[in-house]
Amino acid sequence: MSKQTKTAEAGTPYTFYGRLPLKQAIPLGLQHVMAMFVGNLTPLIIIMGACGLTADAGYGALRTALLQNAMTIAGVVTLVQLFAIGPCGGKVPIIMGTSSGFLGVFQSLAATMSSGLLTYGAIMGASLIGGLFEGVLGMFLKPLRRFFPGVVTGCVVMSIGLSLVSVGINYLCGGSGVGDYGSLANIGLGLLVLVVILVMKHFTDPKSLLSTSSVLVGILAGYIVAIVMTLTLPNTGVNADGATFTYAWVVNFEQVKNASWFAIPSLLGFGALSDIHMSFNLEAILPIGIMFIVTAVETVGDISGCIEGGMGREATDSELSGGVVCDGLGSSLAAVFGVLPNTSFSQNVGLVAMTKVVNRSALSCGAIFLILCGLCPKIGACVSIMPQPVLGGAAVMMFASILVSGIQLVTREPIGAREITIISVALGLGYGLGSTAGATGHLPYYVQLIFGGSGIVPAAFAAILLNVILPKEDKKSNEA
Repeated sequence: MSKQTKTAEAGTPYTFYGRLPLKQAIPLGLQHVMAMFVGNLTPLIIIMGACGLTADAGYGALRTALLQNAMTIAGVVTLVQLFAIGPCGGKVPIIMGTSSGFLGVFQSLAATMSSGLLTYGAIMGASLIGGLFEGVLGMFLKPLRRFFPGVVTGCVVMSIGLSLVSVGINYLCGGSGVGDYGSLANIGLGLLVLVVILVMKHFTDPKSLLSTSSVLVGILAGYIVAIVMTLTLPNTGVNADGATFTYAWVVNFEQVKNASWFAIPSLLGFGALSDIHMSFNLEAILPIGIMFIVTAVETVGDISGCIEGGMGREATDSELSGGVVCDGLGSSLAAVFGVLPNTSFSQNVGLVAMTKVVNRSALSCGAIFLILCGLCPKIGACVSIMPQPVLGGAAVMMFASILVSGIQLVTREPIGAREITIISVALGLGYGLGSTAGATGHLPYYVQLIFGGSGIVPAAFAAILLNVILPKEDKKSNEA
């Protein structure tokens, strides 16, 4: 009897339920953290800067506390998504983190409102209300499911993959704004990571830990090489203007040295965050509320892509509904801790699609590690100083895997003239309009917020609209 129980409780990396040994679960979870760590903190750093909350302005301790909270909240909300609390959580292999989809509207608000602590407080207030709104929307998602057949969700997932491919290449080249962007050292370091991943994935036993945690092995290999390069090679160069810059592959240990060993997260208005007070401004609530509708559509696409890519089936109504509810309520929780909205992380959808590792125990280890990073900033600093080319080597393949998952969703059913039209218009007009800089520059403000800067929203809008408008083909008449 006990043997049967142990067998029932045991799991594999490729099944969602079932326990994995810690020696297997920990590395599989860590590779998820490596894939999303920088992306989880970057949006917060950008918006703090837009609001004038910089270290030079005397907000160094505040910035550290907010970044610490970002790691803790991402871990907590991920656990809720994995295990569910009532209707909150889809029990899906999704990693949650600070959304970059809101950057445009947040930066616009920081530019139009008086910058500083008041603006940041208004953003938090609007995020709290917007998150609750998305949570309610998720509870009524089942009646709306008919608007999201495979051809629609597939278009959304493909547009997510297309939007991230350039991000992966940007990481590979060193990241935006670096002096040695696209250098041989950056690209070579990234390609080394990619080669190690491919070797571990396809030239070792498919059931071995080396194969299932190939992304972590590749990233660690690249990280070690970057450290060796930092210790043995010159760290700076000179650009065409004669200015000195630090190479993108350099590992800066100063951040680890200055980070504390233990810190307790603070609520907004208390402790380290006592200077920020939440406020409710209609000017901020309206555009941010619209973006929460947009991010709900993106979350539907992320969950669909994750389930298709990792489990080979379509997501159920309860998985989509619970996932969107967690997306919204998790964002509201994040606002209470001064953190930007927490949503499904598309980067990790690519990792699931590539490795097929969907086990809840493994992903839980990653979430717990994020929480530990929040409680122990020194651990978080060790991950955050990882050079972007190292992450880029893995990201190039991971992000393209999302695109492949979208193709699988679209091709699950036979593709006729109607489906070809929906896909062509959604990806052509929709994605092209959203991803082309300046294409929406003369359109009304709210239209720019929704459709500008990302191909995901216009592609989703076009696919949903065409799916409703275009008449369905009569299969019987076609067969006759």
